[in-house]
Amino acid sequence: MTDIVLLDGGMGQELVRRSKDPAHPQWGAWVMMNEPEVVQGLHEDYIRAGAKAITINAYSINRSRLTAFNMAERLGELQGIALDIASRARDAFDSETTILGCLPPLIGSYHPELMPPEADTFEEYREVVSLQADRVDAFICETMGSATEGRLAATAACESGKPVWVAWTLDEAVAEDGKPRLRSGETVAEAVAALGDLPVEAIMFNCTAPEAMTAGMDTLIATGKPTGGYANGFTPIPKEFTLGQTVDMIGKRRDLDPAGYAKHAMGWVARGARIIGGCCETSPDHIAELKTQLEAKGHRAVGRLMPESL
Repeated sequence: MTDIVLLDGGMGQELVRRSKDPAHPQWGAWVMMNEPEVVQGLHEDYIRAGAKAITINAYSINRSRLTAFNMAERLGELQGIALDIASRARDAFDSETTILGCLPPLIGSYHPELMPPEADTFEEYREVVSLQADRVDAFICETMGSATEGRLAATAACESGKPVWVAWTLDEAVAEDGKPRLRSGETVAEAVAALGDLPVEAIMFNCTAPEAMTAGMDTLIATGKPTGGYANGFTPIPKEFTLGQTVDMIGKRRDLDPAGYAKHAMGWVARGARIIGGCCETSPDHIAELKTQLEAKGHRAVGRLMPESL
């Protein structure tokens, strides 16, 4: 039996489906201000489906993103709401579900070239960490599009003393040399090397087509660190997708239903991955299928990495 950390699935598109309101460019904050019960209900459905770790709904809640909508003064309030909602969802089950803090790209996903100057980026990540650290069990630096972005987020998160996981997003086009690359064009090996001697507990891929993640998984596993991934279930991001557009413009892949998605994720487990879950366009049904297949293979779904995995 192997202990596998089972994460939750996507939030954005699933909240769009459940909400009575149309999608908004600042969707994560918008839905929490107007329909916090919808966010809590989704967290609860993921726990009910078998997720042992949930990420707070704070992907779009940082100073840079809120400033673009004249909402910067609400940063602390909205971070607190996201933490409250996740805590209430966990408490509803009297469970030991791991709550993960969230350090996302500061400006927008898939656009590492828009990252603020390094000193500013680091201080902004530090600010988010300070708001989350006392109420989360670990941090996940997710959808990191460049080696520098991942290093800065991880450095800030490691200052908390909590476990830190880093997840990079990959370019879905195959490079000429066959090496998987981040959205920045850097290789996975370069991204890993940029972390230096930071005490990062696990390294992963996320917010990427599962096929691209499979192509890069062996590079992660070769580092000897705990690895994993949580992929997208939507069609490739269109090149014209820009900041300010809403998640409802993205299409859903028909071949990545729960069973189709699980085939990819269980393949990562077979290679040695120890953390799996879902990203955009995955749902509680996907997580339930992963739990079923993990148990069928004799694995146990857990919320934290065990000492023997480190």
